[in-house]
Amino acid sequence: MPDQKYLYIKTFGCQMNVHDSEQIEELLKKEGYQKTDDAKRADLVITNTCSIREKAEHKAYSMLGRFRHLKELNPELIIGVGGCLAQQLGRNLFKKAPYLDLVFGTHNIHLLPEMIQQIKSNKNRIVETLFHESVKSLGIRTLPDNGCVSSYVTIMQGCNNFCSYCVVPYLRGREESRESNDIIDEITFLADHGVREVTLLGQNVNSYGETLPDGSNFPALLKRISDIKGIERIRFTTSHPKDLSDDLIRCYDTINKLCKHIHLPVQSGSDYILKRMNRRYTSEDYIKKVKKLREICPNVSITSDIIVGFPGESDNDFQKTIDLMEKVRFDNAFSFKFSFREGTSVEKLNGNIEDSVKSKRLSMLQSLQEKHSMEINKNLEGSVANILVEGFSKNDQADIMGRTSTNKIVNFTGDIGTVGKIVPVKIIKACTHSLRGKMI
Repeated sequence: MPDQKYLYIKTFGCQMNVHDSEQIEELLKKEGYQKTDDAKRADLVITNTCSIREKAEHKAYSMLGRFRHLKELNPELIIGVGGCLAQQLGRNLFKKAPYLDLVFGTHNIHLLPEMIQQIKSNKNRIVETLFHESVKSLGIRTLPDNGCVSSYVTIMQGCNNFCSYCVVPYLRGREESRESNDIIDEITFLADHGVREVTLLGQNVNSYGETLPDGSNFPALLKRISDIKGIERIRFTTSHPKDLSDDLIRCYDTINKLCKHIHLPVQSGSDYILKRMNRRYTSEDYIKKVKKLREICPNVSITSDIIVGFPGESDNDFQKTIDLMEKVRFDNAFSFKFSFREGTSVEKLNGNIEDSVKSKRLSMLQSLQEKHSMEINKNLEGSVANILVEGFSKNDQADIMGRTSTNKIVNFTGDIGTVGKIVPVKIIKACTHSLRGKMI
């Protein structure tokens, strides 16, 4: 019997990258690799990178630096880098980390077994960052860890929007939607294996179907998924405000399994900055869509992304973002200081903002968002919510946790045997980022 081979994989970035790592793990499992949480034990180490923001890029470099020692201890160890940073830098990554064996881009996950075998046989280094007409790894089916009742499903890859600050179209390629029947087959497979909630992934799920010849669209896909036996909840991310259609908004009323939550990145409340970002909507357009959502689904939870310190952002522009936040009152917002990404059209824009100004604005914005989040959560105290139980609480193994339809984490005392079930829980205490409950 051959010796067991071990894979250590470290993931940076968004849910798309997390699911890519799940697919890498599944693909290499068929080659005899077992996942390990101990990098020292590994025969193969893969860092799945993100370069959407400067901070994620620096974290990836730091992690790669730690692997150098492992290579010195075990010269047979194979170290690979995938994801957006690999796509962006390609062979140049070897200059930054000469102990690397493999650099593979966002379209080349499916080639991993073949490339690893070549490295073993020929003792050479490999770079593969070509784009393909179709991303073959999209169809790799993965099952979540034992007992996990939620799973990601990629429905599309790439983006056609070319926001001026964003590297995604250059590193993930142009938009490609999966055939709807393939998606339905995968989700049926997941449901048959105990999955009760799926999160549909794409850079802009709202435009799903535009590259397909059969007239498929996102609302129709949601309806088909809702008919799958065993699936209790449907989530999706991410949405572009310009493509949030009335048909999709109506789904929050007509599809009971669709969770009452939407992540709708606004990025700025200033029309001047939105235009420089090439977002193709105004702050008024955004607020009107939020109003429609709340008319259809009054308790919908709305979360967002916001960038502060974009080139040319004046104090007045920043104040317009604060004003929009006060009008919309997001349940949560992920906020970031603008960081320049090489190759994007933002290179042509003037008006760089001092880092100290960015930091001050970010602090103000985050303080306001924490105030809003706490007030919204406080209003839930005394109410009863249906919670899909996911497993043990990260904070206390004596508790279990789950999420509301509005994507709020609730920790409560209960039986681990309820995992996968939807149970009524009374909210007894609100925190900024989670809730405390008592099972009824």
